[in-house]
Amino acid sequence: MTGPVLAVDVGGTKLAAAVVEPDGTIAAQATVPTPVSPDAQIVAAALDNLVREVAARGPSRRLVGLGVGSAGPLDPLAGTVSPVNIGAWRDFEILDALRDVLPGRPAVLAGDGHCMALGEHWRGGYGDRSVLGIVVSTGVGGGLVIGGRVHSGGTGNAGHIGHIVIDMAGPGCACGGRGCVEALASGPMIAQWALEQGWSPGDRPADARTLAADARAGDRVAVRAFQRAARALAAGIVSAAALIDLDDVVIGGGVSGAGDVLFDPLRAAITDLAGLAFVRRVRVHESTLGGDAGLLGAAALALEAARA
Repeated sequence: MTGPVLAVDVGGTKLAAAVVEPDGTIAAQATVPTPVSPDAQIVAAALDNLVREVAARGPSRRLVGLGVGSAGPLDPLAGTVSPVNIGAWRDFEILDALRDVLPGRPAVLAGDGHCMALGEHWRGGYGDRSVLGIVVSTGVGGGLVIGGRVHSGGTGNAGHIGHIVIDMAGPGCACGGRGCVEALASGPMIAQWALEQGWSPGDRPADARTLAADARAGDRVAVRAFQRAARALAAGIVSAAALIDLDDVVIGGGVSGAGDVLFDPLRAAITDLAGLAFVRRVRVHESTLGGDAGLLGAAALALEAARA
């Protein structure tokens, strides 16, 4: 079965949905903030309203499948998610909650990092190269595309680079661990560290975007905050490259919008930390698809399921 599909991207900061054509063209899309609530149904209602609105704005011909990318951990077979940064959802049955939007059509679930990596691989021209996609936002997610296919692992959670431990004495992480990449390099943690070091955003939001603007203006604490986060990301990337023999790393998510204040120290830290030649060859790229990467990856999975 061929035709457009409905793609959904669930994160701790925003919920997104799109109607995507088989060639990757986005026909309709919308986003809303992820509700901050302890009530699972409030978050679910926001997602349901968004998805139905976007589906109604899509092409008149019938949608053939649903693809959902979500922050994890998750269980793709059970269709449940327990996002670290959406506390209201624990073993939330996300596929069952959305099936009524497209009754009788295939529905698939994958990690948001997997979807981001697959979207970049599909539309970014990476061919048969092994790619690690990293989403740096409210959390730090990741996904692997090896041999042209998502490597999901035994439980569907492979690629969680944000929860590689890089500092055994490091800060606690939302996952319950300690010293994870996410605990040092997520947007909220970068801003928190800067505040603790004396950074003052004034009357602006105390977030990574404001901090990046100050780093570009030369604020010393802001520059150090991004250097610290970049080194944490570099440690995770070097570890992943040593384990998997990666060709490319693609970084997206809101924090990647910091640009050179993140990517320059990141590449320098990889050069400093990588010893083996096959690890040093990994190349780091900023996402060319921005916020659409996860939606396109979810769409690719839905298109594959519809053709099966």
